[in-house]
Amino acid sequence: MAKTENAIWVVAQLENDETLGVTYELLGQARRLADTVGQNTAVILIARENNGHAEKLIAQGADVVYTVLGEEYADYNVELYTNAICELAQEYKPNGIMFGATIDGRDLAPRVAARLKTGLCADCTEVEMGENGLLKWTRPALGGNLMGTIVCSDIRPQMGSVRPKIFAPMEPDAGRQGEVINYTVKNKVESKVEILKKEPLSTGGKLKIEDAEVICTGGRGFGDEESFKVLEDLAALFEKSAIAGSRAAVDEKWVDHASQVGQSGKTVAPKLYFACAVSGALQHICGMKESEVIVAINKDENAPIFEVAHYGLVGDVHVVIPKLIEKIKAYKES
Repeated sequence: MAKTENAIWVVAQLENDETLGVTYELLGQARRLADTVGQNTAVILIARENNGHAEKLIAQGADVVYTVLGEEYADYNVELYTNAICELAQEYKPNGIMFGATIDGRDLAPRVAARLKTGLCADCTEVEMGENGLLKWTRPALGGNLMGTIVCSDIRPQMGSVRPKIFAPMEPDAGRQGEVINYTVKNKVESKVEILKKEPLSTGGKLKIEDAEVICTGGRGFGDEESFKVLEDLAALFEKSAIAGSRAAVDEKWVDHASQVGQSGKTVAPKLYFACAVSGALQHICGMKESEVIVAINKDENAPIFEVAHYGLVGDVHVVIPKLIEKIKAYKES
């Protein structure tokens, strides 16, 4: 049996019976952190049934998977999930617990922390291992103007939520061995919530920015909504592309909040990221810095965005982007 005390735990999140990518991302980082101090990793899987999820989690780094299964767990329910996680934590005493900073994760994590009388560092952009198993959680602070690193030195478990697309998952290893512990909740609670109907959120047929391989992002520098629309022509040149905006662009209503990149929006890591007329405030950079290739276009040569860009074009977006579109079209036609 794998040692489960002082392990680093990840709370799995499922949607339509599929494990969300953020679960594997956090598990990959938990595995890397645990290896530095000789600890184990564990995942809490709460669902109607296993359906092979536990085995996939083991293949991607889990030493132990605690399964809490039953019809009552078919849909996310904060009361039942909180109760199950807290009971597991009190029995097996983990060193730390990591949650994905999704809608459900942001709902669940603070309730678990309050019940366990421990701290929670929310919306982290980095997690590192310090001395003696001390986790160092980094997140934007003071309105996103600086990054703060927070530790919980005296109380366990240490807890934090981490945004999707921050860490890379481990490569699956089908031959990896682990243990599945089927856990039965001893002190069950009755939910006060009844789900009457579920409807999928409509995206209007558009690709979500977190799923896009190419993202064309615009900022306040476009000046008006009509000028901002040139990004549609740029994005149309690529498959699996999406248009996004900085907070300023969202405030101007040039793009909706679901397509906002940054601290108060979403974290993305596409293969190609165009930052157009985006100055590059820390709040924005923390949401896109893990992109594979970043191309920045800005008329201010001192704009902070150039510090994280792989390629930079100093110039007016109203002039540069149409010319860039022409060049890309000519290249594709040649």
